[in-house]
Amino acid sequence: MNAPVDVSFFARAAKPITSYRKYWAQRFGTAKFLPTSREEMAALGWDSCDIIVVTGDAYVDHPSFGMSVIGRVLEAQGFRVGIIAQPDWQSAEPFRALGKPNLFWGVTSGNMDSMINRYTADRKIRSDDAYTPGDVGGKRPDRAAIVYSQRCREAFPEVPIVLGGIEGSLRRIAHYDYWSDKVRRSIVVDSKCDLLLYGNAERAIVEVAHRLAAREPVQQITDVRGTAFVRRETPEGWFELDSTEVDQPGRVDAHLNPYLMVSEQAKAQGQTCAREDEANAVADEANGQAGAATIAQAAAVKPITFIANPAVRLKAPAREKTVIRLPSYEQVKADPILYAHANRVLHLETNPGNARALVQAHGEGTTARDVWINPPPIPLTTAEMDYVFDLPYARSPHPRYADEQGRHDGATRIPAWEMIRFSVNIMRGCFGGCTFCSITEHEGRIIQSRSEDSIIREVEDIRDKVEGFTGVISDLGGPTANMYRLGCRSPEIEAACRKPSCVYPGICPNLTTDHGPLIQIYRRARALRGIKKILIGSGLRYDLAVKSPEYVKELVQHHVGGYLKIAPEHTEEGPLSKMMKPGIGSYDRFKSLFEKFSAEAGKKQYLIPYFIAAHPGTRDEDMMNLALWLKKNGFRADQVQTFYPSPMATATAMYHSGRNTLTKVRRTMRDEAEESVDIVRGEKRRRLHKAFLRYHDPNNWPLLREALKAMGRADLIGNGKHHLIPTFQPATDGRYQSARRKNSTPAPSASSVPSSARRVGAAPRPGTVLTQHTGLPPRETGNRPMAGKGVGKPGAPRGPGASQAPRAPRRPR
Repeated sequence: MNAPVDVSFFARAAKPITSYRKYWAQRFGTAKFLPTSREEMAALGWDSCDIIVVTGDAYVDHPSFGMSVIGRVLEAQGFRVGIIAQPDWQSAEPFRALGKPNLFWGVTSGNMDSMINRYTADRKIRSDDAYTPGDVGGKRPDRAAIVYSQRCREAFPEVPIVLGGIEGSLRRIAHYDYWSDKVRRSIVVDSKCDLLLYGNAERAIVEVAHRLAAREPVQQITDVRGTAFVRRETPEGWFELDSTEVDQPGRVDAHLNPYLMVSEQAKAQGQTCAREDEANAVADEANGQAGAATIAQAAAVKPITFIANPAVRLKAPAREKTVIRLPSYEQVKADPILYAHANRVLHLETNPGNARALVQAHGEGTTARDVWINPPPIPLTTAEMDYVFDLPYARSPHPRYADEQGRHDGATRIPAWEMIRFSVNIMRGCFGGCTFCSITEHEGRIIQSRSEDSIIREVEDIRDKVEGFTGVISDLGGPTANMYRLGCRSPEIEAACRKPSCVYPGICPNLTTDHGPLIQIYRRARALRGIKKILIGSGLRYDLAVKSPEYVKELVQHHVGGYLKIAPEHTEEGPLSKMMKPGIGSYDRFKSLFEKFSAEAGKKQYLIPYFIAAHPGTRDEDMMNLALWLKKNGFRADQVQTFYPSPMATATAMYHSGRNTLTKVRRTMRDEAEESVDIVRGEKRRRLHKAFLRYHDPNNWPLLREALKAMGRADLIGNGKHHLIPTFQPATDGRYQSARRKNSTPAPSASSVPSSARRVGAAPRPGTVLTQHTGLPPRETGNRPMAGKGVGKPGAPRGPGASQAPRAPRRPR
């Protein structure tokens, strides 16, 4: 009886997605791949599609790809679903390839936000796209969800457009757009879609599809959770809470006394205008501008105390019939403080158990429209999660992308599929609440876990059916590897909670931290016949892991391939408090367990910590201290991540407003140290913060010397081991040699390099090129080390940061 409740089986007050009567088209059966052409439709016996999904990704029929999950879920409901993947958006013609959809368009930009997919944190366009065959960039437009919606409307104007995916989720209200450096309207307005589905949309898309199939007009579908749409006015029966202002009253204007002399009469008698003087005095006093005598007089005034009348009982309106009016688009566009306030209100209304609807006005006068956002969707139960993941996915890219040999590992290789090809997603959601991350805004804080049997079935399917499987499962994880079946101990507490994180500033006492079910899955999976190794590639929440030493031992001794990547993100309290991340002490505790259990197993394994540069709240001194910590611990970062302000993230609101939205947003700050945030803007300062992370790169030394002198820390410049950077400057060729070649900066032409820095026909001298080595010992595999990768050490191997894996939405926690 004292065992913690398995939170993944909490009852959910929602209609199960398996309880709908199937649509008549179920008679056509299941397709091996959802059709992408008329020929494929004809082979299935279809004359038309009921739903056509338009996506910015290549079509990979795998449960890690959103368009495949939605397509297969709708197919299981009996609908005929077609896929238009990465269409040419220059005209509407490619959007007519499958004909007119009978019910609606489903539009998504893909697994990643199209702007993050196409641009780096420095706003430079990428040359690659991990979700495209051949890793070729440029196959999707900027703001793909908007462009695709417009082309769908041109192709068949009368067909409803249902927008979804992470790009829609993160832009459902007016949002700061990093790439244009301004606040943009809700994507519901810009895309002119009929309905936006945000978050994991299986529950909503199934209900919407069946209601549209029943000939219900899309304009009347306004009561589905997890949706947003445009309406002109608040319907009858709703109680509206006005949250369009922060806690600062407006200016008190002068009110004239009509019984005193007017200015003309006063001037004629050689006097001042008594009426205006009195009015201005009253206004000045109200505005805090009165003289000393007035202030002293006001100090003697006692405030009025209001006492509640026990005979009068006011009943709060029902939350399900309450809507919060956010500041309008025009207000948040003009006022960063109101933007911060709106962002804070939105994040406080993300718990499906108590969230209220939100509404935000766009436009004024006759053009005014309200973007109405219903509460978040009810999370899927374990049975529903199993239903979604047990659908008949082909687990490979569509045959149209195959090469002459029918394979997908050559010129048509899709890096994102390669990364998850042999991985298993065991859960959804994250209650970490990291402010720079958008997982919580999209998937929610409540963990949705699959059953053990469903996970094992998928591992066996990979073993038996996926071509190229060598016995190694690359990941058993999700957004966070060790949150499987973790959650609140009580459904009542879970439904009432409004905290943005369950693990910050400390682990909530109501949170279960039992890793037993996850350990059981690890043991059962690796005991399967034909399974040689199971790695954990998802991010690990190490402050949770240390609560279960048994889990850390299991992970370290059986599921680490030499290196384990985790993300403390920083060492200093200032930036960590704005990230809602634990202190570096948690990392040290995990590190001691990691090393202890590695030694017990007789293995040499290493932790690879990840850090973020230029995050809001990070001072130059914080980055200097981080660089000193890196040098003290022997780390040399290869690939550096700079803070990327993704739409709607809490840290993005800090970046735009300069305010800490984790505290109450006020017009006038009471505690500037707590409520304000140091924002890293400008190319030079962002480069400096990146340079501190790469303190070992000679190309960064001139910038670091200048900064250290300005900070009064010239004592860190010297040639000793305790110094951060040396006094000498070796000849460099200016290149940045990344683990991923396409991210490298090529060396300048020979004519632009001084002769003193060139030696024709000779290898570069030590210190003249940037090493990829991380400072860690090489992984001992018995193979001969790769030559030419270390500085001054021809036999030094490539460091762990030199992985050729593609970019992915998730990273170590």
